[in-house]
Amino acid sequence: MPLFAASELTKAYGRRIVLSLRDLVIESEKIYALQGPNGSGKTTLLEILGLLIPPTAGKLLYRGKKIDFANRESTAVRREIVMVHQNPVLFTTSVKKNLEFGLKIRGVTGAATQKAVEEALDLVGMHGFLHAEAHKLSGGETQRVAIARALVCSPKVILFDEPTSSVDVENRMIIEGIILDINAEKRISVIFTSHDSTQASRLSDDVIPLFEGRKISSPYENIFTASAFPEGGRKIRFLIGKGLELLGEGPAEAGEVKISIDPSKIKLHKGNGHGAEVNHLPGILFQLTDDRDGVRATVDAGMPLNFLIPRETFKDASLTIGDPVTVTIPVDAVSVF
Repeated sequence: MPLFAASELTKAYGRRIVLSLRDLVIESEKIYALQGPNGSGKTTLLEILGLLIPPTAGKLLYRGKKIDFANRESTAVRREIVMVHQNPVLFTTSVKKNLEFGLKIRGVTGAATQKAVEEALDLVGMHGFLHAEAHKLSGGETQRVAIARALVCSPKVILFDEPTSSVDVENRMIIEGIILDINAEKRISVIFTSHDSTQASRLSDDVIPLFEGRKISSPYENIFTASAFPEGGRKIRFLIGKGLELLGEGPAEAGEVKISIDPSKIKLHKGNGHGAEVNHLPGILFQLTDDRDGVRATVDAGMPLNFLIPRETFKDASLTIGDPVTVTIPVDAVSVF
């Protein structure tokens, strides 16, 4: 049985639709990343899953049970789901009392409280801050205490909104480790939002890309605005920017469109030897990042292209940052979004 299952889920503010999902299935005890640019609907979806805001229309199931956002019976479900916000606010008191507050609401007292607080702080590496003043912590320390405050309530699901966007590199690495640990050790389901495709791929079992409130089939960073010029059949010539041309597939009418380039179909060649051929673009390799499934590369080919290189392929190619390269984009990889 899925953890969450949604159908025809929408959220609108007046006439502005900020989320429109035909279907969504999230399994238990896994890590999911909601990835997309600002305005893509990531936080809106996270808040609906956290039962913090109701959808305008559609159906949401939690462990097979339909959620009625107006019914108080959902309180029991709410206690299983906690959310850690992008910029969490702690009470102006000790770290210990911040963690005790959620337990007090749930009726947990005595020795059980002390044990739960210490275990949660141990999980985030903040045990030495038990009696520290919470409002004097750094941004990264605040985020870790906020995670401990969520963990102390023994949730089934933790939702993170951009968990590392406002912390330094050291705390970013620590928080990413915490996310992996609480899923592996506590079997807590994790759903987080991120702009960072590398982080999303590295930490999650599955990435859900969102763009303009909709679920899409490819990462949002390979979506571009282009002018479409149909050439007969399904073939379309796309003009990107001031002169970059790609041949792709339709259907589409002439005019401005959004196109998507499937990162799984892009091929990389060392050197600039194929620039004159169709959809062979010369460029410069300017970023390489280790990824769970290989090496994630970013190439400046007149537009930034992101794609994943299998680890063995990367090793054989002997690629380094700054190398001149050529990217090959099959026609069927370019389509109207």
